[in-house]
Amino acid sequence: MSQTVRTRPEGSTQALSEAYDTALLDLDGVVVYAGGNAIAHAVESLGTARAGGMHLAYVTNNALRTPDAVADHLTELGIPTGPSDVITSAQAVARLISEQVPAGARVLVIGGEGLRVALRERGLEPVDSAEDDPAAVVQGYGGPELPWGRFAEASYAIARGVPWFASNTDLTIPSARGIAPGNGAAVEVVRIATGAEPQVAGKPLPPMHRETILRTGAERPLVVGDRLDTDIEGAFNGEVDSLLVLTGVTDGEQLLAAPPQHRPTYVDADLRGLLTGQPEVVEAGDGFRCGGWTATAGTERLELAGEGEAMDGLRALCAAAWKAAGDGSCELDGGKALVRLGL
Repeated sequence: MSQTVRTRPEGSTQALSEAYDTALLDLDGVVVYAGGNAIAHAVESLGTARAGGMHLAYVTNNALRTPDAVADHLTELGIPTGPSDVITSAQAVARLISEQVPAGARVLVIGGEGLRVALRERGLEPVDSAEDDPAAVVQGYGGPELPWGRFAEASYAIARGVPWFASNTDLTIPSARGIAPGNGAAVEVVRIATGAEPQVAGKPLPPMHRETILRTGAERPLVVGDRLDTDIEGAFNGEVDSLLVLTGVTDGEQLLAAPPQHRPTYVDADLRGLLTGQPEVVEAGDGFRCGGWTATAGTERLELAGEGEAMDGLRALCAAAWKAAGDGSCELDGGKALVRLGL
């Protein structure tokens, strides 16, 4: 991946929706919708991208809901979606399990309906007890009502040597009321009880990326997300380009400090970034220029000069910070520059 943020395909002024055939869009509460409501500019931006020929696929680490349920929700929000356009970590982990256990094997499920549907799709039989002689244990987000006793069932089976799988290990999950414990927190409960380590399928690991490519047939995919450690790292691991949008958990300071595996190819405020080519980031003397801004790396802090669009200033700062950091994390203070941009 490039050391500097790239704001349009090389040698082209194409919109991102024209330069890539498929957008792999994060669905974990902050890119397309949050708390049941669409994020600002999401519906119209996605509609325009789709009308221009871009295939839209929705990728979620949340293993609770089925693709049908997610597709219905998106359609209700004004984003026409079919179940085949939704890829979940439940599907990715079910494929991973199916490759390691006999056809028709029983799998102890610690989670919700999404996991059960995905297992049946792969010809496996979901069961509820460690006494059902499972060939594997799978753990996925089961919602706030998941009984504590489910963790005990997983622990009993794993202690007997049954292989353990997890859909994902996100420690938190966004909800309408705020940030709640995610599947990763539940996985830690079982890890502490057993001392075992699960095989994990979800973002940012390769099984999830493989699942999205197999199901979408994408040849030039663009990963779109808000989290550096799942969406962007997943794109890095899959060796594909990515667009970070600032409608979720990542802020300017985190972005500037990002190590190579967390550096997006593109950055924008929201999903309108799919529809533009955006100004180039170019070297300018000792720094980098984007739009009306020039950023340089000083001895202690990042410096920003000029004026213009805030996103252009952020792109220039990213280029300067990442060049200064090399293969590490940037430790220069970018706070003053970010305040100037209102970020």
